[in-house]
Amino acid sequence: MNGFSTRAIRAATRPPKVDQQANSVPIYQSVTFSAGELDELGEILTDKRPGYAYARIANPTDEVLAAAIAELHGAEDGFVFATGMAAIHATLLSVLRSGDRIVCTRAVYGSTRSLLANVLGGIGIRTDFVDPTDLTSVETSLASEHTRVLYVETISNPTIVVADLEALAQLARRHGAIFIVDNTFASPYLCRPLDLGADLIVESATKFIGGHSDVLAGVAVGNRERIARLRAVQTDTGATLAPFAAFLVLRGLTTLALRMERHSATATALASWLERQPASSSPAAGRPAGPSSTPSRFPNARPRSAASTRSSPIPPRPLTASCPTPRSPRPGSRRASFAAPSAWRISTTCRPTSRRRSRRRDGWPRRTTRRRRPERSRRSQPRPFGPRRPSSPQRRSTWPVHPSRPG
Repeated sequence: MNGFSTRAIRAATRPPKVDQQANSVPIYQSVTFSAGELDELGEILTDKRPGYAYARIANPTDEVLAAAIAELHGAEDGFVFATGMAAIHATLLSVLRSGDRIVCTRAVYGSTRSLLANVLGGIGIRTDFVDPTDLTSVETSLASEHTRVLYVETISNPTIVVADLEALAQLARRHGAIFIVDNTFASPYLCRPLDLGADLIVESATKFIGGHSDVLAGVAVGNRERIARLRAVQTDTGATLAPFAAFLVLRGLTTLALRMERHSATATALASWLERQPASSSPAAGRPAGPSSTPSRFPNARPRSAASTRSSPIPPRPLTASCPTPRSPRPGSRRASFAAPSAWRISTTCRPTSRRRSRRRDGWPRRTTRRRRPERSRRSQPRPFGPRRPSSPQRRSTWPVHPSRPG
């Protein structure tokens, strides 16, 4: 069939004509894009004109997601990555060189600490860790020697330490450091660090923004000049977000406000109950506690509502029968990670205690029914797995014969 292959390629790659606008962003699942002329393609690849040539450099679905998150943060531009750690890595490499110094919060995500100590440390970039809630120690560290980056987290993962971003931004500006904030645990709904003086924001969209535990993604936002340098790092390192992953994050972004309100309401209800318990002590400094914590104490994490992560010691066991504990997750009912609808479900519905449903010393309910053991004759012996024919022909008649097989 002469010419069939050519006709098949053209027929299968011809885009549809759509006169109506789609209500959701299309998934541009294409690695390469065609240009009208060779000069046009060259100008696109050298950033002399906008357009698309190769998906590692730019993809329409990815750029829609980056622009959406940048708009929610009030930023000029943004860029998306395959993971949150890829966003952190590219952001730091875009502003750091060998011999530079970072002052980082001591309460930092474990993989970020490993990146700073092992990867960046291996190329001559030194990191000093400080307590972000102690502004005096932060300023002392910044003033001790030249610092290129001050790196903090809005709400630390997972120790939930909250620092004053506005005060830290002033310290960074005073000592000539670039202020980078990881806003993963707050999302742009609860906090916009750019309004508080941050220079660059990184977030793991895997958590609250994605919200369904089915996609890995990261994002960085800031002014156009800084994002352009960051985009160049990503182009060479290749942590490209897949178009379908960008589509899933866009889906989660549409329900971010509803989910954050529910997260905050659940955390507030649980913290309110914990505050009323005599065995509950005050949380550590810098950690959000119950609703009685004044908004001025944690100015970053609660501009709209209570933070969805709170810290308060849980009593080790039920206090009294008149003060039952809230329904808590049982062993074995494991759920997905942060921000997902299938995360640990903690209900504040009280479980009544009674004689029939008593509790053990460790707080878990006793089993109310006995397990029945299978009835077994004392003379019966455990047989090997599956039927086994006797070796002796004389004993063959004592074994049951399958109906489908001749005796």
